[in-house]
Amino acid sequence: MALTYKQQFIKFMVENGVLKFGEFTLKSGRKAPYFINTGNYKSGAQLSRLGDYYAQCIADNKIQAETLVGPAYKGIPLAVTTAVSLFNNHGQDLNYCFDRKEVKDHGEGGLFVGKQLQDGEKIIIIEDVMTSGKALRELLPKLKQTANVEIAGMVISVDRMEKGLESGFSAVQEVYKEFGVKVYSIVTMADIIEAIETGVIDGKEYLDKMKEYRKTYGVG
Repeated sequence: MALTYKQQFIKFMVENGVLKFGEFTLKSGRKAPYFINTGNYKSGAQLSRLGDYYAQCIADNKIQAETLVGPAYKGIPLAVTTAVSLFNNHGQDLNYCFDRKEVKDHGEGGLFVGKQLQDGEKIIIIEDVMTSGKALRELLPKLKQTANVEIAGMVISVDRMEKGLESGFSAVQEVYKEFGVKVYSIVTMADIIEAIETGVIDGKEYLDKMKEYRKTYGVG
């Protein structure tokens, strides 16, 4: 039976050492039976396939936009490869841009490199994972300062579906609650658990711990 693109993506993460199982202490101090390290994406082949998964997520969710925005720094290559895949595989020619960490005070200047944003422009923000929503909080004032854009959505690779330290909401839920930005993920933690259960990936020895962690810290 052919794997869905979500199942393929989970296998892709495991095969490239991005998704690991074991015992890990997270930045939050929680002890987790899994860890996601997107820093292990480092080759052209990986980046090409990654763009395909992001593009498929956008196509499947029918997110309509004119421009992809990649928050510096991790979002930059993700926005570029997603734009390429949308054109090559879905016939959609979207613009892309990314923010500067420091404002350029010479030449054309501006806060963004690439497509110069305009009022009313529909954008999709492309990011790797969302832990606290910090990248979005840093990006929003720059967007507001540049143009009155419409955020059609934000696309990330994995929704951990995990409560924040100070609320009963996940980062994805908090971002929607605070800013009205809908976050789409290629896969969720529930998808990963299902992939273990159905044998798409190895790791059944971690299944009980994964479910226990999800019961303790997870959100619906």
